[in-house]
Amino acid sequence: MAAAWGLSLTAAALRAVTPWPRGSRLLAASRRRRALREVSSSPEAGEGQIHLTDSCVRRLLEITEGSEFLRLEVEGGGCSGFQYKFSLDTVINPDDRVFEQGGARVVVDSDSLAFVKGAQVDFSQELIRSSFQVLNNPQAQQGCSCGSSFSVKL
Repeated sequence: MAAAWGLSLTAAALRAVTPWPRGSRLLAASRRRRALREVSSSPEAGEGQIHLTDSCVRRLLEITEGSEFLRLEVEGGGCSGFQYKFSLDTVINPDDRVFEQGGARVVVDSDSLAFVKGAQVDFSQELIRSSFQVLNNPQAQQGCSCGSSFSVKL
């Protein structure tokens, strides 16, 4: 959650964040769409992938311990309609997709994956903030200036 607002990310800070109940704020439309189609647990080659930058992999290897991974979720809200939420997690649910590169893992639930497939997860470090960010999201039509919210292509 801290990453969504661009605040400094440390392992201790991320572990202190209590995860919100899963699915409580996802749009009802995404639930209806999911009910209308069957989600495959094995991705086809290249379809629905999330790409991790080298800086994302390095930072995840620094802050995660044991079975921890970065969870990326999309929720309704923010100034553009949807917002990205990052948290450290240890539980992989049946509808989750795991994206691994160089030992670092990012997990995305199937509802959120529809909004970020083909995107890149990066770790950016600037003078006043450091954060995980979603870059080059082909599902996003436009976003806010802070990069934490977006609107989807229709």
